[in-house]
Amino acid sequence: MRSSRVERKNRERGSVLAVSAFGMLAFLLAVGMCVDFSHFYVVHAELQNAADASALAGASALNSSSEGIVEAGDRAVEVMNNYEFNNEGVTIDRDDVTYAVNIDGPYMDEVTAKQPANAELIRFVHVRVPPKTVPVTFSAISLGANTIDLTREAKAGMSVPPNVFCDWIPLAVIDDEANPMTPGSSYVIRGGPHGSVSPGNRQILAVDGSGASVVRMNLGKGVRTCAEPGQTYQKDTKPGVDAGPVRDGLNTRFDEYSAGMSPLEFPPDTNVKENITWEQYRNAAPGSANWQEPSNPGVPNRRVVLIPLIKLSEFDSGRDTVTFYKFAAFFLKSKVRSGSGGDIDAEYIGERFVFGKGAYKPGGGPVVPELAQPVLYQ
Repeated sequence: MRSSRVERKNRERGSVLAVSAFGMLAFLLAVGMCVDFSHFYVVHAELQNAADASALAGASALNSSSEGIVEAGDRAVEVMNNYEFNNEGVTIDRDDVTYAVNIDGPYMDEVTAKQPANAELIRFVHVRVPPKTVPVTFSAISLGANTIDLTREAKAGMSVPPNVFCDWIPLAVIDDEANPMTPGSSYVIRGGPHGSVSPGNRQILAVDGSGASVVRMNLGKGVRTCAEPGQTYQKDTKPGVDAGPVRDGLNTRFDEYSAGMSPLEFPPDTNVKENITWEQYRNAAPGSANWQEPSNPGVPNRRVVLIPLIKLSEFDSGRDTVTFYKFAAFFLKSKVRSGSGGDIDAEYIGERFVFGKGAYKPGGGPVVPELAQPVLYQ
């Protein structure tokens, strides 16, 4: 009987050992699969970021022209992203970028899309990241392969054009319908007294008050009160008096401070290099000839300002109200100089630009297609 009990215990020990061995093997396989699938998930997210960034960059160039299609392709393939914990680069070719009128397609290549009849209607960009080979570390047996190919894609397009605008500055630019402003051209937006009205002529708007401190603050950070095309505002009719506050407010964007202005409340742009174009600013890299670091921490695109436009045909220097007919983005090329003139040298940006805060209000005023924002849809 004693011998029988010993044999039974030995058999039980053997069974427990076998079960433990199989259990440990299963546990290790499960842990390995978790590690591999976590790795796949990270790579998926990194590739998705690349696809999203590329699609958004491409969509930001769409402007209903053949040149916009070409620029969209340029921007989409220029986006540089990495995966595999920043050890591998994501390369997107022009063939990986396609275009469509509707989000569901059909999508067409660049050659077809840039034909004038098509380019005028293109609203969406689709980017597919080429398959990337990722090694399988622990799950080769269960997956039946030592590597796996992963890819991601994204679709981006322009938002509904806005007709409500915030963060604009209280200057009113006079636009001559017979001689409209040209994208890429520079205009002197006057800050002092005028003898005549011409494209680029401007009046200070008495938003939230007409005092010098209010003008200074609103030009330094933008008006928080949102406005719509079609709204009327009171003008500040004190010619020349506010040249100083105009200079104080706008020059904070160039890292120049006076009259108690603080870089904590009014940060400069990240690039304060003067006398460069919008194209040079947009493509400038730190350390390049078109780049100048501010002495205080900066914020990108602080030199881009949103200004309401007034039709020359509706302007009357004798009235104390103005009616906005649209909003436009301008790039400040240089600081406002000293003196009573207060001239503002700015370039009209004639492309879509993500700017501040805005919205679409059904039944509101006319929309501004140039200020629609590129957004991800899928």
